[in-house]
Formats: sequence, C-alpha cells, structure tokens
Amino acid sequence: MSLIKPDELKHISEEIEMAKAREALEKKRKVEHERDEFREMFMHRDIHPDVFDRVSRLVKGAAERGQREVMAFQFPSAYCTDRGRAINNYEPEWPDTLTGFAKKAYAFYQKELEPAGYKLRAEVLDYPGGMPGDVGIFLRW
Repeated sequence: MSLIKPDELKHISEEIEMAKAREALEKKRKVEHERDEFREMFMHRDIHPDVFDRVSRLVKGAAERGQREVMAFQFPSAYCTDRGRAINNYEPEWPDTLTGFAKKAYAFYQKELEPAGYKLRAEVLDYPGGMPGDVGIFLRW
C-alpha cells in the first residue's frame, strides 16, 4: 500500500462536494415542483359538491368548543394579486385581490353564507423574512 497523495484527497473531497451539490439541487427542484403543483391545483380547484355538509360540520364542531369563528382554509399570500398587501392592511377591497380557489370560495360565501348571517375575515398568519406569508380565511358567526 502506498501513501495517498494530496491531489487524490482533493479529488475525493471535490467528488463529495459535487454529490452534495447535486443532492441539494435535486431537493430544490422537488420543492419547486411540489409548490408549482400546489399552485396549479389551488388555481383550478372548485367548490366541493358537499360543501354545505362540510361547512356545517366545521362550524358546529367549533361552536361546540365554544368558538365563534373557524379558519376555513389558508393559502400563500403570493396567490393574491397584490401578494397580500390589502389583507395585511385591512383594506375593504381585499376580496378583489383573491385568485383561484380563494376567489371561488369568496363568491360562494357571498351567495350562500353571507345571506345566512355568516361573516368572513382574512388575516396574514405569518411573516417569513418580514414579508406576508400564508393567509387564513376565517368564517365567523
């Protein structure tokens, strides 16, 4: 057995670093692909046919726990046309910034739930990096 030379050690280290870089790149691509799939699903999702049963179970369970509101769903603020600015600033026209499923859900709320006495509010739930993150849509009674 001969002594391993520094050039060979350098080559070994470089191969390990390259493997780590490939793994990190693949992980990043996978996360981006999942994010893109989620966005696509969110933008094209429709109101579920048994929405009345689902809403009734959700609000009844919350009322039984003594709550007066429940988060109906959440989504990234980046899906809003203004990235959540109007919601974050409690501007009255915040519903105009909704897209995809959130826009459909708001239209359903206006048509079916608001006339029944429900209220709706939106709130930015977190601030990663100091910027609005996820938005929560809350149904109140």
